[in-house]
Amino acid sequence: MSPLELTKYGHACVRIEHHDTTLVIDPGLFTEPEAVAGADALLITHEHFDHFTEEQVRAALAANPGLRIWTNGAVAEQLTGLGAAVTVVGDGDAFDVGGIDVSVHGEWHAEIHRDAPAVKNIGFRLAGGRLFHPGDALTVPEHPVDTLLLPLAGPWNKIGELVDYVREVRPARVLGIHDAVLSEIGRQIGARWLGEEHGPGTGAPYAFLQPGESVLLDAV
Repeated sequence: MSPLELTKYGHACVRIEHHDTTLVIDPGLFTEPEAVAGADALLITHEHFDHFTEEQVRAALAANPGLRIWTNGAVAEQLTGLGAAVTVVGDGDAFDVGGIDVSVHGEWHAEIHRDAPAVKNIGFRLAGGRLFHPGDALTVPEHPVDTLLLPLAGPWNKIGELVDYVREVRPARVLGIHDAVLSEIGRQIGARWLGEEHGPGTGAPYAFLQPGESVLLDAV
């Protein structure tokens, strides 16, 4: 397969383009509206507003009736009336969008607090492992991953767990996402800990893309 182009948008959202196919993962409240323009498919990991807003998805479908959405049952329940445009998927499922194979991994959002209700969450592995987006979880796919999208900051994670997660997944490289709550100083601190020069070491090079910045995802 020829390279995929990944463009990072606000917070946890990425746009994947390959030939004539465009996939967008997790456009949420902190995501620029243009991220979903002209997309063929939306992949949504879970229901939290920083990954999904009903209004944005319905507006995108109204603008593009051919848009298709793959997500879990909790998100699908908020998208009633959209019929065949929405497909519910879960751990172990697989599908194809315009020649890009997608497999689904995981079931639960990482625990924020033992007293908080558990939330469903799925991760998406694309193009034979070229990319894995875990959503808000530290799910380890059963098969290799070239590029791991790493959630940098949220009420449920800490840097030591991220280092260990990268070590367990063993990707060829790591791109930081889920950063809306971080200052620029916070991003630099995260990069220091996740980098190979100053951090404890993860075995994979780390990089952070600014919103609108792109990178080619070839086999590495």
